[in-house]
Amino acid sequence: PHTILLTRNTFDPMNTILQRLGIVQDILQTPSVEKGLRNLLDTLENGRPAIVWADFTQLPYNALPRDAGYWGMLPLVVYGHDGEQATLADGSSQPLVVSAAELAAARARVKKDKFRVLSLNPPRPEKLPAAVSAGIWDCIRLFTEKPPRGTGKNFGLSGLENLAKMLTNTRNPQSWARALPPGPAMFAALAGHESVPGLYGWIQGWGDGGAERARYADFLDEAAAILERPALRETATLFRHSHKAWAKLADLTLPHSIPALAEARQLIDRRADLFWERGTAALEEIGGIAQQQADLHARMTNEFPLDEAGAAALRQRLSEQVLVTLEHERAAVAALREAMS
Repeated sequence: PHTILLTRNTFDPMNTILQRLGIVQDILQTPSVEKGLRNLLDTLENGRPAIVWADFTQLPYNALPRDAGYWGMLPLVVYGHDGEQATLADGSSQPLVVSAAELAAARARVKKDKFRVLSLNPPRPEKLPAAVSAGIWDCIRLFTEKPPRGTGKNFGLSGLENLAKMLTNTRNPQSWARALPPGPAMFAALAGHESVPGLYGWIQGWGDGGAERARYADFLDEAAAILERPALRETATLFRHSHKAWAKLADLTLPHSIPALAEARQLIDRRADLFWERGTAALEEIGGIAQQQADLHARMTNEFPLDEAGAAALRQRLSEQVLVTLEHERAAVAALREAMS
């Protein structure tokens, strides 16, 4: 068992952005490995970076275990290829180098994305205000209205309220007490396991942490100028408060006062820093950290640091902070709606 806490829009944001900004897409796709490589090389030879879809579990710099039953196709940018090696941009400040064979295998993993190459034309600036406005309204709706899929109690403000309840409930089969008891299951929910980030990773593992609420606040500062709505700057301040609340929730998830959880946090942070700062040059060290993480998870069967009472106390602290975060989110979204009305 594990927990997934998606604090960002996952509903096909890439295509939404491209369509709203009027960006013309040039797409090439084939089931043939030879033609797939030729399309990629032709795009690069024409001086255009190429977006391709690849299984992140197959790319060696992610240092993930290979599992025939698990995959994830994500877009990345290829901007160099000499026939033997490819140079990629994918979540690190450094160029990432993989062999041509490794990239080909990752691109071939899922049929519908197989050997797709996407190149983009420039956006149309006159479409920017409408795109920004539509994006903000999407955000408001995802927080407050029926979600595009699934039950409403798992999304937006209602989702946070439900999470707070499930952290302290002891009877519901979906509660943490029942589904994620002290031991490996609770540890995975907090710290992650293999390719599943865990509560701490979902909050802190992208951008500037804090569920990226500070980054969204920066966007609202820009939107205030683009849309000529000064009230959006005041709303941005509220999302920065929300950022701090999310970061506090992450702090409580893996507290420094509990050695095993503090060790998990240190390994997560160190691995992320190495990848960002050094990329594939740090692959050996990242692999060592991945092994330490696997060993730590294995120890949790017999060495989980909390008994039932301690686990209940931690869940109570998390629940209380989720409710604090909920109030910050509720205030920020209400202000966002008011600023746009």
